[in-house]
Amino acid sequence: MMATTHALAGVVLAVLVGVVFPGSAAETSVIPVAAAALGGLFPDFDLYAGHRRTLHFPVYFSVAAAGAALVAVATPTTITVAAALFLAAAALHSAMDALGGGLELKPWLGTSERAVYSHYHRRWIRPRRWVRYDGAPEDLLVAIAFAAPAVYVLDGPAQAAVLAAVAVSTLYVLVRKPMVLVTQKIVDALPPQFVDRLPARFVEDFQ
Repeated sequence: MMATTHALAGVVLAVLVGVVFPGSAAETSVIPVAAAALGGLFPDFDLYAGHRRTLHFPVYFSVAAAGAALVAVATPTTITVAAALFLAAAALHSAMDALGGGLELKPWLGTSERAVYSHYHRRWIRPRRWVRYDGAPEDLLVAIAFAAPAVYVLDGPAQAAVLAAVAVSTLYVLVRKPMVLVTQKIVDALPPQFVDRLPARFVEDFQ
């Protein structure tokens, strides 16, 4: 799924916590909301180095989030709540990737059986393809579904950031496949010595 979808999932998680626990930091401060959005993005920081393996921990993030949640309940401060939401959003991201497509550069072809790596199980979890690939139309629908309650509850810059994420998501969906076709043409035109210097995962589906 798109990075924006994951970020919005983190935001709506923070919003839900604020609704369930009115008066908590999740409702009264933007910091936990921002932390949840960052947690939703964080696993994808491994995009250029072992994507969906280096920073994706579906089991370990979940365990860490549970521990952090207990700390936040026992000592409810802005920092503890923000930390718990960051880890929970990262865990949600890691788990959600199993519902999408595989790691191939043309995931709509469905050729990869690697969705996300579970370090606990020491194996790749296969893609369910409920969302066929990042940037698929259904991915945008999921992003909008996450954004709707956040837009309703939030206001000011936080609400504007959510709407901006939806706009970026929409643009990405429009260019997702054309972007791959353009990249294919560029790779085909490059001299072999330049292609050899590029990360394998970015060119292997084009050769």
